[in-house]
Amino acid sequence: MHAAWVLPLLVLVTLASITWLYVRGDLNPILCDGPCGPQFVTAPVGLEPASPDPARAASVGSGPITAGELEAAVAGPLRSDALGGRTSLVALDARDGTVLADESDGAHVPASTTKVLTAVGALAELGPDATFTTSVVRDGSRLVLVGGGDPYLSDVRTKGSPVERADLATLAAATAKQVGDQQVSLGYDVSLFSGPSVSPAWEDGYVGAVVAPVSSLWIDRGRVGAARSTDPAGDAARRFAELLRARGVDVTGEPQQAEAPADATRVAAVRSARLSRIVEQFLADSDNEVAEVLLRQAAIAAGEPGSFAGGAKVVSQVLRQAGVTTEGLVLYDGSGLSRKNRIAARTLAETMVEVAATPRLGSVLSGLPVGGFSGTLENRYDRAGDARGRIRAKTGTLTGVHSLAGVVTLSGGRPVAFALMADDTEQVNPFETQAALDRVTVAMADCACGAR
Repeated sequence: MHAAWVLPLLVLVTLASITWLYVRGDLNPILCDGPCGPQFVTAPVGLEPASPDPARAASVGSGPITAGELEAAVAGPLRSDALGGRTSLVALDARDGTVLADESDGAHVPASTTKVLTAVGALAELGPDATFTTSVVRDGSRLVLVGGGDPYLSDVRTKGSPVERADLATLAAATAKQVGDQQVSLGYDVSLFSGPSVSPAWEDGYVGAVVAPVSSLWIDRGRVGAARSTDPAGDAARRFAELLRARGVDVTGEPQQAEAPADATRVAAVRSARLSRIVEQFLADSDNEVAEVLLRQAAIAAGEPGSFAGGAKVVSQVLRQAGVTTEGLVLYDGSGLSRKNRIAARTLAETMVEVAATPRLGSVLSGLPVGGFSGTLENRYDRAGDARGRIRAKTGTLTGVHSLAGVVTLSGGRPVAFALMADDTEQVNPFETQAALDRVTVAMADCACGAR
């Protein structure tokens, strides 16, 4: 008698639990591969979503942009002494590449705007759905932890993170399930990447302070507290040995670097977030380590060595194939830490036009910080009035170097791709230079520029 209602009751409890988890957002990582976008949010009871007028919706972003008006709007802000002795601005209609303003002065030290080109190279070669796998293989009595170049591989699973989807703790648990309490040694394979792990074009003191040596295997992007590890692969392998021992595996000795044999048997694996998610996150945060890993992944996908030189070659090729101007382009890394890098403002602006026109590159645009709201622009544009939220741009900052590259949305949804660069500001307070750059972009955002 009781059995007749037990099963229906269990079904009801299960459905209620799933509904509760859905409302809380706990199912987002499964349903949306990370936090779900606003289109998946259920409207509160009694709130009817607005339906835009079809005619008005069709007109958004379709109006003309008058070049002369835009040039006049930025003329004053561009004369600011806070921009130093050398400044370039190139603004293009993001819909078709029409030149709206060109006050360029050759190729500049780009700082972190370099990351825009790195992201484009990675997405072009790998595609937005690419993932990177960290695995464990077995060769007799030896396990080998094989680095697959997951830039966001973490120590333990981070709940709610859109990019930290793979972790050593999960990999150790899966490995221990297969190995049991057997006695094994542990090696770690970092052969995916080649060449130097530290760019000779970086300044002394960068490694360990603002960047870790580049590796196909690390955890938490090589970070150790507020500093960076100088041996990120070794640290990851030693941590993995600890996790295995805690799960009953008898790991002997210390992990040793070793290349996994081609015929080794895979024991377990974890997979990264999709590349589109990774690109969005590293552009918003301006993450140096992630940029260098993606530079190498782009190179490998194109059949080149996974190195600084290989990545720089592939990024240049991708841009040329897209018809982007590469005159004066010099790349020594993917992060922009090198002061020997050179990128013209036209190259960055044309790249943003290509991004706007190419769905495969869409996560570059969605990952750009939004002025006054997110990423490295969260604390800027707080006094920009109506322009706040209408400027999306990658920032670039080194001593004496300041740059922005992205898209400004004019009234009516008209998009302007731009790059603004100043690399001779050593004698100026950096906050004054940042404010001067912001005034130029606000002037663009506030320009009527042919609006009816």
